[in-house]
Amino acid sequence: MHTRGPRIRAFVLAGLALAACTAPASAQTDPLADAYKGRTATVVVSSSPGGGYDTLSRAIARHIGRHLPGNPNVVVQNMPGAGGIVATNYMYNVASKDGLMIAGVQNNAPLEPLFGTKAAIYDATKFNWIGTPSVEVGLMAVWHAAGVKTIDEARQKVLSAGSSGANSAPSFYAHLLNDLLGMKIKVVAGYKGQTEAFFAMERGELDFYGTTFWSALTSTKPDWIANKSVNFVVQYGPEKVRELPDVPFLRDIITKPDDRTLLIAAEGPLTLGRPYLMPPGVAADRVAAMRKAFQDTMKDPLFQADANKQKLDVSSPRKGEELQKELETIYKTPPHIVERLRRIAQQ
Repeated sequence: MHTRGPRIRAFVLAGLALAACTAPASAQTDPLADAYKGRTATVVVSSSPGGGYDTLSRAIARHIGRHLPGNPNVVVQNMPGAGGIVATNYMYNVASKDGLMIAGVQNNAPLEPLFGTKAAIYDATKFNWIGTPSVEVGLMAVWHAAGVKTIDEARQKVLSAGSSGANSAPSFYAHLLNDLLGMKIKVVAGYKGQTEAFFAMERGELDFYGTTFWSALTSTKPDWIANKSVNFVVQYGPEKVRELPDVPFLRDIITKPDDRTLLIAAEGPLTLGRPYLMPPGVAADRVAAMRKAFQDTMKDPLFQADANKQKLDVSSPRKGEELQKELETIYKTPPHIVERLRRIAQQ
């Protein structure tokens, strides 16, 4: 007679349990979304406002928040200095490890400790690497008036290569070509940058710029390509330029084991492209969330349209895990090869 009440209560409790199990995913708690919701994430840029790294980072900041759990607000903080070392030091030694800080650093910065740069107070292999929108391919693009079209012809002449300074990438790669291919390139330092060196080539003052990136050439001097104003003697980096199938690829030419090991390490910055990282010690789930958000941003049609409008190269994105593996390989370079790299860099 008195069992009806307990039965009703049992029925109600069972119904509530079933409702909890079948509730939509959006109603369930997401710890990551809770951690990011209403918060502000920061993209640190290791260069001044207005440059290529800054423009790219601001484009990423405009879109990546949509792909992070909780859709946090994203701001940009410029931290220039010492070719990216200042920002990289900050991310390693000072930055918060709460998963809300990411940095875009110059691609030389991760390798500075390998080159013995004392100001670089970090272990690049311990960062949480997030990814890069693209890789870089370097070119020896010689002004047509020099009359050099092949590697053999380049070996026969003393060619002048423009550069900003002795420790810059254009100087390093010009000296690398001398070392690996037996060329006689003379580096002419003192040019403010690529733009000034390109003008000097047009005036006949230089034969080429120490290293010309294909992405930079297509965005700033497409007429040079169309008019064949430059001859592409050799290309180097992690992959070939699809549009230049007949231009020799340095990895195909270099056969000696030590030379190949040297080349892979020397091309490290090109393989890293324009890399993004998080500090060491960030929780694994937050690193995974940022890596996924970065890759999803690269595929986002709105981001791609934004990047194309600004002529940003986002054509060859690579995952953070790939960058991590690349750096671990480079940092295992044998000491005698590292010493050789340092000699080339210090010429």
